[in-house]
Amino acid sequence: MTDNDLVRGCLKGNMESYRMLMDRYRGQALALALNILANYQDAEDACQEVFLKAFQNLDGFDLGRSFKNWFYALLSHHCLDQIRKRKRFNLFIGRLQSQERVVSAVPAAPNPGLQGSLEPRLLSRLRPKERTAIYLWSQEGYSGAEIAAVLGCSEKTAHVHLFRARARLKAALKEERNESQ
Repeated sequence: MTDNDLVRGCLKGNMESYRMLMDRYRGQALALALNILANYQDAEDACQEVFLKAFQNLDGFDLGRSFKNWFYALLSHHCLDQIRKRKRFNLFIGRLQSQERVVSAVPAAPNPGLQGSLEPRLLSRLRPKERTAIYLWSQEGYSGAEIAAVLGCSEKTAHVHLFRARARLKAALKEERNESQ
């Protein structure tokens, strides 16, 4: 069954079609969200929220488009929104601390899936859109046009994100190599 067949089934209220779509994209969605958010629990939460959002908005999906690209665009935008919210919160906490107020915050639990791996340390040096672009290009085989569709930018801008991501990764690798010598 194609994605569009499953979408049509969902639109008719067939929950089995929805389950099949979720099963088809669960792993890839989690990998994309994890690359953007760099936190396993946040990535899982984002995937659950976006699967629900996608199901609720399927009536607005254009069957002439790629479901995968549409879904990845929803997911990447949701993850980027989460990062913006996190930054706003961190700025707020920073302002409070600079005013010498006591703020107690529970630190996020470390992600055991990311520890001990070189890649997440390198990827953390990239901006969210760069991480998304490099992930889609290297892991999913997306073209510049497909990356642009997911990120909601022009193809030229998508190529700029890829170029910058590769340059930052190269510099980070060189820096780590120099530190280990």
